[in-house]
Amino acid sequence: MQNDRGGGMTSNMIEVSGLTKHFGELKAVDHVSFEVKEGEIFGFLGPNGAGKTTTINMLTTVLRPSDGQAKVAGHDIARDALGVRRSIGLVPQEYTADEDLTGIENLLLVARLYDIPKAEARMRAAELLTLVQLKEAADRTVETYSGGMRRRLELACGLINRPKVLFLDEPTLGLDVQTRAAVWQYIRLLKDQYHMTLFMTTHYLEEADNLCDRIAIIDQGKIVALDTPSALKASLGGDIVEIQVNGGPTGDLEQAVRGIQSVREVKRSNGGYRLTVVNGEETAPLILDAIRGLNLKVSRISIAKPTLDEVYLDRTGRPMRELEGNREDVFRQRMTMRRARP
Repeated sequence: MQNDRGGGMTSNMIEVSGLTKHFGELKAVDHVSFEVKEGEIFGFLGPNGAGKTTTINMLTTVLRPSDGQAKVAGHDIARDALGVRRSIGLVPQEYTADEDLTGIENLLLVARLYDIPKAEARMRAAELLTLVQLKEAADRTVETYSGGMRRRLELACGLINRPKVLFLDEPTLGLDVQTRAAVWQYIRLLKDQYHMTLFMTTHYLEEADNLCDRIAIIDQGKIVALDTPSALKASLGGDIVEIQVNGGPTGDLEQAVRGIQSVREVKRSNGGYRLTVVNGEETAPLILDAIRGLNLKVSRISIAKPTLDEVYLDRTGRPMRELEGNREDVFRQRMTMRRARP
């Protein structure tokens, strides 16, 4: 048990210590440790290959860890895999529903796998189809569903056993902006009205920022930061000013801008400079004056409030937004191939 920020007591639904997974010489997950509180939305934020899905696969007992321990809903993932599976739901990245079955038939099939009695299964399936607004499409085959409808059906399938913890692996990957926003609403509903604990992976910065109570940023199998979205952004210490200069040697530039009281940090970045400053709007003119005093010309300057992308850049040395587009293209190509019929 541990104190929450309101001073009360809350239990941990997930406890992870030193969790590691090797695939030959590749260390996909490298001694990660964290806790997920009951009733919170906990996010794993990172690009493709960071170790997000491998972590979920260990926590859901699909993969055995190479090292470390973890408990989910009080059940040890190594010693009590069945207890874990009975306590969780999972919405995977890829669509798993049978396209030749109807929406309700898919839900009833998943219910059978959990040994839920037929009458109870039908009642739960009807409730869930209403929840995800698929009641009118319940008797249509899944092959007629849009991408958003399929994702909502996957969500319903993950809830059929009324889990204590729901795992969502890239829940909005490949969806358009409007459908993504709709899925966000369902996720918030599960937390706010059903008090469910949710563990989600994502590479969408806005998704993590808007949905998650706390975020673990994972890179190359290691957690490089873990806190609330607001605390992670505040950890940068101020606004971000990026500048590009022309006009000769810039050796004295770094020293000149460091002399400004409101400049907290100066780094070289992409052929220019990246400054962390207090109050970017007031500090930018001072920076410009210092650069002009060196007979240099500013070719570009930008001011930005701290974002999770800036946090990721600060902790890993590269921006995460550059990685999003390629991930989308790969996903869509994979889905197209999976749906192709012989």
